[in-house]
Amino acid sequence: MTIAIASLLAGVLLAGVGGELFLRGVLGFAGWVRIPTAIAAATLGAFATSSPEVFVSTIAALKGEPAVGLGDATGSNVVNIALILAIALMVKPLATKRAQIAKDFAAAMGATLAIALMAVDGVISRLDGAFLLAAFLVWVGLHIRDARRQRSAASEISPKPLRILVDSAAGMTLLVLAGVLVVNGATTIAISFGIPAYLIGATLVALGTSMPELATTLVAVFRGHDDVGVSTLLGSNVFNALFVVGLAATITPIPIAGPGLFIALGAGAIAVAAVWPGPTQVLGRARGVGLILLYALTMALLSVFSS
Repeated sequence: MTIAIASLLAGVLLAGVGGELFLRGVLGFAGWVRIPTAIAAATLGAFATSSPEVFVSTIAALKGEPAVGLGDATGSNVVNIALILAIALMVKPLATKRAQIAKDFAAAMGATLAIALMAVDGVISRLDGAFLLAAFLVWVGLHIRDARRQRSAASEISPKPLRILVDSAAGMTLLVLAGVLVVNGATTIAISFGIPAYLIGATLVALGTSMPELATTLVAVFRGHDDVGVSTLLGSNVFNALFVVGLAATITPIPIAGPGLFIALGAGAIAVAAVWPGPTQVLGRARGVGLILLYALTMALLSVFSS
């Protein structure tokens, strides 16, 4: 138990350092290829910060425990918005443009609904997984098209490619290591208390694999890059729902047992809906408080109905 706790603390420390380096890499890359930082964050940034979810879900599926991976992916989507964004909003209100997040907002909502419909028959099949992966490729293609269209409107700053590569690689390495340490520590503690597989995935493992998003978002907010923080979280949600769940399902069909998945999906949809900005196009602290309450309620419901 002592080693597990030490693993958790080490993971948090590494996440902070890795988040700073990775944010530098993302911003540097956006400047180098002359694309808006929000697009870079929603695609490359989100892909990279979701790599722990890919690792955990793939390994779990190969071991015949796809419920852990499904819980990780869907639980991480709740953590990303209902907890991480909420924490960021408690730090300061975030300016969020509707036009900037519209595509990722729609994709996140659509992906959540798709998984819910696929799970109604009691299993997410390989065919379902293939459909999710195909939708993921469409989403990536749309972002590539937008990046090409908006290059002229982006910054002309051209950081050194070697520095971008070093910052990105070092930051991502530390973030992945942080996620692994937190996951290992949390899983060890959870198993010792006899917590079910899906609940472990949707709560402790999801929290651990979301450390990269937490670190990157908070660093971005402190540095004044509101668009990077929000875009990274929405992009990560799309990546988790379409790619991570899709990949896991194509490896091993995922059986659905109990209401846990639908609780997580419902909470995830409500959380994403809360990201849509009002007339002022600013997400305020009051919204952050509401999201934290949603997260607490979701964890309570999962604890009761997934046990």
